[in-house]
Amino acid sequence: MPDTAPSPTEAARPERPLPARRNVAVLVAAQAILGAQMPMIFTIGGLAGQSLAANPCWATLPISLIVLGSMVSATPLSALMQRFGRRAGFVLGAAGGAAGAAIGAWGLVAASFPLFLAGAFLTGIYMSAQGFYRFAAADTADAAFRPKAISYVMAGGLLSAVIGPQLVKLTAEAMVVPFLGTYLAVIALNLLGALLFLGLDIPAPRPPADGAPRGRTRRELLATPAIAVAVICASVSYALMNLVMTSTPLAVVGCGFSKGNAADVVSAHVLAMFAPSFVTGHLIARFGAERIVAAGLAILAAAGAVGLSGVELGQFFLALVLLGVGWNFGFIGATAMLAAAHAPEERGRIQGLNDMLVFGSVTLASLASGGLMNCSGGTAEAGWQAVNLFMVPFLALAGAALIWLALRPRRE
Repeated sequence: MPDTAPSPTEAARPERPLPARRNVAVLVAAQAILGAQMPMIFTIGGLAGQSLAANPCWATLPISLIVLGSMVSATPLSALMQRFGRRAGFVLGAAGGAAGAAIGAWGLVAASFPLFLAGAFLTGIYMSAQGFYRFAAADTADAAFRPKAISYVMAGGLLSAVIGPQLVKLTAEAMVVPFLGTYLAVIALNLLGALLFLGLDIPAPRPPADGAPRGRTRRELLATPAIAVAVICASVSYALMNLVMTSTPLAVVGCGFSKGNAADVVSAHVLAMFAPSFVTGHLIARFGAERIVAAGLAILAAAGAVGLSGVELGQFFLALVLLGVGWNFGFIGATAMLAAAHAPEERGRIQGLNDMLVFGSVTLASLASGGLMNCSGGTAEAGWQAVNLFMVPFLALAGAALIWLALRPRRE
């Protein structure tokens, strides 16, 4: 069934119920299968970058380029999906992931850091498309099912948390060129996973008729208090999660543990990112999105405290599990806040703008991650301390924004 707006004949018929639950099932599968490439790349990207870069301070630059590619492609992808439907954008995202992995593999074979970075940038197209899965889950859901739909799609990451790191263990040293097998596996995941979107049934938004409301401008949307705070909290939650996760494989290996240990820590982290999703939507429906976001920020602060407490393997595991749970509450809660604060005709504008700002923040965090980890004090332990201390001012900013939003109705 084409992913386009209904024809005039179809529009004249009574509107049929939209298959929200089937769409959620397709998006859960996509999150599990296609999403497995992200923990794979985030596990080995810094290690591969460290082996290719002339300066170890640039080890996490490939991760930064992925996020930069995601930021740059967020607005065009959102506009494309507003016009042609979600399926077109998601298939394009998978194509970007496959192309990025192919160029990354070429860079590994040629021992070319610039080529490897170019592949990372293209991979960002997939990362951006994956970010829209949660919004697509809300497109055909009613108000009661919407937070649960978002939450269920995020829960699909549980399988990606298992599949991705296990594929890293199987493929990282499977070929003469380290990590080449992993990038070839990522190509296969994208090519196969793109077929899932044949089952997606989300009509493209109909073009507004003459005189119909066209919604607020981007400036007006960002001036809406609930939207502004949702963007701030989503940006802080995602950026700090990325800051710490990007540094983790370097810290684990730098502190004397193995690459397999690093993969296990990342696997535990990604499981913690998505496991709470089975209940996050229910918690949002019961307690409100703002309270769940506040809980997420508190858990992120606890993750930083554990990270500062030491560099034993158990401490890495606990810090990264808390980091995952905190991200889940903060990011899904902020997404629910945003989805409830705009009209359907505004989604192409605000969702693309939101993800551009979120991934812009994540880009800066991943750039800072390598410098903090490898160029702060000269040891892995000192770098890990610097990474965790860096979280403090941003958590304070997001917390202050939530408090400001909570106090507004009383003041008005």
